Amino acid sequence: MSDVPGDDPIDIASGPTVPDPTTCADALAVVRRYGVALPTHARALLDSGQGESVKPGDARLARCEARRRRRWRPRRGWPRQPACPCMHILGDSLEGEARDLDKALAAIALQVVRRGQPFTRPCVLPSGGETTVTVRGRGRGGRNVAFLLSLAIALGGCAGVYALAADTDGVDGAEEVAGAFAAPDTLARALALGIRPVDRLADNDGHGFFGALGDARVTGPTRTNVNDFRAILVL
Repeated sequence: MSDVPGDDPIDIASGPTVPDPTTCADALAVVRRYGVALPTHARALLDSGQGESVKPGDARLARCEARRRRRWRPRRGWPRQPACPCMHILGDSLEGEARDLDKALAAIALQVVRRGQPFTRPCVLPSGGETTVTVRGRGRGGRNVAFLLSLAIALGGCAGVYALAADTDGVDGAEEVAGAFAAPDTLARALALGIRPVDRLADNDGHGFFGALGDARVTGPTRTNVNDFRAILVL
């Protein structure tokens, strides 16, 4: 299991059983590009080349192999569920700024509602991946609630559209809150409580926003981590 978009073993971990084509010179190039101030011993290790990892073709890895994406098979006697015709996976490695991704997914949901394209209602639009958040405020939040709050604002209370966004390990950001749920009345309920959604988004206060509405999702530790999960339901 991995929470790394693309599931490439070299990106998941730097263990001794996975060949690494990158070099100390590559790392130093990144250091120079971004002006990273390295500890003296770390810089010395890169400069000397003694920190090189095991490279592809190394004889020590001859018996190592990567096993990826094993299919789940039901036990004997368990019914096989047919694929849901209303489920349209948008991708399992969506990345980028959370506030930008929401606009793209909101646009797809609104197109479904208004034009019946590219899918017809009812449908579910799940997606996975790891977004990022540029923190500018002082609120409490994580990337999933930032995405969801921004999505709710972009949808503007569109009837029939519901959404869930959560971290699969049960912790979104730095709090024991997995994520949250949004509905067509999310914005109206917030305004009725004197909460301005755009202000909370600007303050990076997604947890505070959804917590005040009672729409936060607290699962506790799930003891696994396989990317963030998002699902948009269009009825």
